[in-house]
Amino acid sequence: MTTAFAAAVARVRRGEISADAAAAELLAQLTDPERLGLLDGDVTVWHGLVDMARHGYNREPVVAGAVERLGIPGIRFTDGPRGVVIGHSTCFPVALARGASWDPALETEVGRAMGREARAQGANLFAGVCVNLLRHPAWGRAQETYGEDPVLVGQMGAALTQGVREQVMACVKHFALNSIENSRFAVDVVVDDDVLHEVYLPHFRTVVEAGADAVMSAYNSVNGEWAGQHRTLLTDVLRGEWGFTGFVMSDFVFGLRDAVRSLTAGLDLEMPYRQQRAHDLPGALASGRLARADVDRAGRRLLATQLRHQACLGPAPSADVVAGADHRALARRAAAAGMVLLRNEAVAGQTAPLLPLDPTALRRVAVLGPLSDAATMGDTGSSLVRPPASCGPLQGLREALPGVTVHQHDGADVAAATRLAAAADVAVVVVGSTSRDEGEALLAFDGDTLALLGGPTRWRPVRAAVPWLLHQVGARGGRAGGDRARLTLRDRDEALVRAVAATNPRTVVVVVGTVVVMERWRHDVPAVLLSWYAGMEGGRALADVLTGAAEPGGRLPVAVPTDEAHLPFFQPVIRRIRYDRWWGQRKLDRDGRPAAYPLGFGLGYTTCTLTDLTVDPAPAGGAAGDLGTVAAAVTVQNTGSRAGSTVVQLYAVRDDPALADRPLRQLLGFVRVHLGPGERRRVQVTGSLRPLARRDPATRTWGTVPGRYRLEAAQHSGDPAAASTGLLLP
Repeated sequence: MTTAFAAAVARVRRGEISADAAAAELLAQLTDPERLGLLDGDVTVWHGLVDMARHGYNREPVVAGAVERLGIPGIRFTDGPRGVVIGHSTCFPVALARGASWDPALETEVGRAMGREARAQGANLFAGVCVNLLRHPAWGRAQETYGEDPVLVGQMGAALTQGVREQVMACVKHFALNSIENSRFAVDVVVDDDVLHEVYLPHFRTVVEAGADAVMSAYNSVNGEWAGQHRTLLTDVLRGEWGFTGFVMSDFVFGLRDAVRSLTAGLDLEMPYRQQRAHDLPGALASGRLARADVDRAGRRLLATQLRHQACLGPAPSADVVAGADHRALARRAAAAGMVLLRNEAVAGQTAPLLPLDPTALRRVAVLGPLSDAATMGDTGSSLVRPPASCGPLQGLREALPGVTVHQHDGADVAAATRLAAAADVAVVVVGSTSRDEGEALLAFDGDTLALLGGPTRWRPVRAAVPWLLHQVGARGGRAGGDRARLTLRDRDEALVRAVAATNPRTVVVVVGTVVVMERWRHDVPAVLLSWYAGMEGGRALADVLTGAAEPGGRLPVAVPTDEAHLPFFQPVIRRIRYDRWWGQRKLDRDGRPAAYPLGFGLGYTTCTLTDLTVDPAPAGGAAGDLGTVAAAVTVQNTGSRAGSTVVQLYAVRDDPALADRPLRQLLGFVRVHLGPGERRRVQVTGSLRPLARRDPATRTWGTVPGRYRLEAAQHSGDPAAASTGLLLP
């Protein structure tokens, strides 16, 4: 029997009616309780929390707004972003590792795989497009975003969105200014209007323009108003300025503070349970405090988005795509593409760099360190993916070196580890972070936040006891997740690195996690490889890179400083903080602080040169804040003896006193280029001029300050070998 929803989908598919009109017709068939039921989750909050405690988070799709009698499926949610959280899905490298690939085409492939796995397991919405700017690497969820630059983050998020949407709806998060984990439920981020629009929103806009179906609001407040009920963000900017036509959903459980106010501000869906809205909206609607038009507007958005999505779908993938061979191979390729080779020197008596290793010349390899036999896949919070199998460094190297003796030691006994290193042809030391050091802060809420659950949590004695109880739980369980306490390695890990390097000059340090300040040891070792959290196939990808079966394709998506003091102010527990336009590479440039490794840096197993840059400005775009693009061309040559790749990065460098208050360099665009040995090719790079636009806070209009820029085609920010030419911005 055809349901009302299925009939509406068929009419939209045939072009007989628009999705908006079909949604209005469906809405007219709903009772008032059904209309209100569209606006939150389908399970009561206490039932949902008990189920989560018993079975884990998001093992099955979270359903919101299903109406069985009309066949309305509702939102069927799965989290991300390193893979589909429901079931036993493929665990890809974390988003920061994929951002290091600087490869939107590869990210679209990853998105397609995630979309197929989500739909095959019953979901219709993937909420794993995380594009919060990595303002400070101590942020506990830095691994969930693509990096520090708005252009890179926006293009990678757009690529993931386009891939995912072939099968399920895509949701971008967390809107906006969410980049402190331990205070995420309490902090108010204060930001000037021009800085907000020029720095912290452009990447969200890029993803919206790429077709995002949904936007998830953030927990924090912005300039004194909670993001989940922030009319300026959710209606004036998102819909009024950017033309967004999908729906807005809250972050889970604590994502809004006033049910009626959130709805009138533009938040369409409270997730994941029947919670504040189920308690407050029926009475507010009956009393007239809530207008029926606000209820219907949100309901139409939710239904229309579902209809548009369903009308474009083909047959569903079969269940065997989930963690299948093709997707695991893609995860392995993505992991290698994101690994960043930071240092690769020749050892005494050799002319060639230490890496790649020659498997035929190896008899013994020592794999050392606390993470040497661990498949470290990242945080264990809402982004946790449960793959059916995984591979760590030790297993990966043993598979890749079948005729080689591979010894392993966790490094706890430094003397024993160094004895193994001394007897080996090469020592691989694997150190870094785990989910205990960084990740989602699951116990970060205070009593006032907990009271949003309702019931006994609203009683003052309960609210007062919560902080103490959470402290006790954290103390007994050890530190788990949240913002990082330090950017350096543990002291014992640094001691292990130095001891092994002193014993065996052929030492490779593999750093797991996010950004690490390495000044106390990086010059003591010939090779340093940043592997991030590399996913379920990370061990095999690591072996591919170390042995040269694959190139270390990564380039840094974030600058690595020489000292944490050179970064912006960051405090994990804080009630109010001001964000300005200076962070990452931009702040280092402004302050005259050289990075240990700048934005975009990374070594390959070959070398490339960039020459003869030419640029033709394209016509200005029509959208507000869009100054158009520049079409650049540069000659790229592989000057090495093996195939390899580089990332051509197009930067605008201010070259005019009138621009002194702007960043020294701003990324405009990039392209990854693969070249054969000695190959020379003319490469096109499109750069957006949007990063150079200025917003007038008084008029909320966009323009620019006329001035001279120098355009650089570089292999990293500040590359002394960059090709350059001038550009006059009228």
